[in-house]
Amino acid sequence: MTTATRTAAPTGPVDDGSGARRGSGDRTVAGMSHTVLAIWCLLVIAPMVWVVIGSFKTSSEIFGSPFSLPAEWSWTNYSTAWTDAEIGRAFANTIIVVGSALVLVMLLGAMCAYVLARFEFRGRRAIYYLMLAGLTFPVFLAIVPLFFVLDNVGLLGSLPGLIVTYVAFALPFTVFFLYAFFRGLPDDIAEAAAIDGAGNWRTFFQVMLPMATPGMASVAIFNFLGLWNQFILPVALNPNSDNWVLSQRLAAFVSSAGYAVDFGAMFAAVVITIVPVLIAYLIFQRQLQGSVSAGTMK
Repeated sequence: MTTATRTAAPTGPVDDGSGARRGSGDRTVAGMSHTVLAIWCLLVIAPMVWVVIGSFKTSSEIFGSPFSLPAEWSWTNYSTAWTDAEIGRAFANTIIVVGSALVLVMLLGAMCAYVLARFEFRGRRAIYYLMLAGLTFPVFLAIVPLFFVLDNVGLLGSLPGLIVTYVAFALPFTVFFLYAFFRGLPDDIAEAAAIDGAGNWRTFFQVMLPMATPGMASVAIFNFLGLWNQFILPVALNPNSDNWVLSQRLAAFVSSAGYAVDFGAMFAAVVITIVPVLIAYLIFQRQLQGSVSAGTMK
């Protein structure tokens, strides 16, 4: 009589070595990614820290010991840049131009994107594609026509003329960005608002626009960065020195000094220029992260 011997089959997962290889590969990729990010952060942060430290030095200290701390931490360079280099006036002009243009472009862009995304009418796609075409239009080709248009209407060299121009160039990107957000909002909420007696204006401002807050915050940051750092349009369309913005004043401050540039004051002017951008990003950082998360979940 023979006894059959049975071997129990393994019930758990069999490790053939592929899991270990995948884990090792993931750790390698993660290590390389962190290394690249660390190098990139160093390349971005190190020059900024050097400029901030240099803004408290004199020109002789900057050339004598460029990487050392200043012998005396003084705010003289900032006062010199603010008054003598007229950075203060340019800062105020920039706040007026960028702030006004940002409010207008966000309002008009949100309204335009909402209508294109939520309403069906003849020519809707044509208008949307024309907006997209505006993203591909080089700013250099529009300088000469814009110069004569603003000159003919009496807005050349004025802050209102610069505001209108900023709005025109930022509007296509704003509509393109917000179109997807309004397109992805649920129809049930708009229908419920209509049943409760809300009109189109009330539905937009009190119901749909608050739901698109993450997208509004993101596009506001992008527009703010682009408008704040704008250089070509102000130089070509704003020849009046009383209305110069920061980019023009910085360029004039460096070019007018020739070989006798006060590098400490110049570094201070640069710091004054970049601080509002950092503050704006810190304020809207959570909204920006929320918009990215919302976009990945759609």
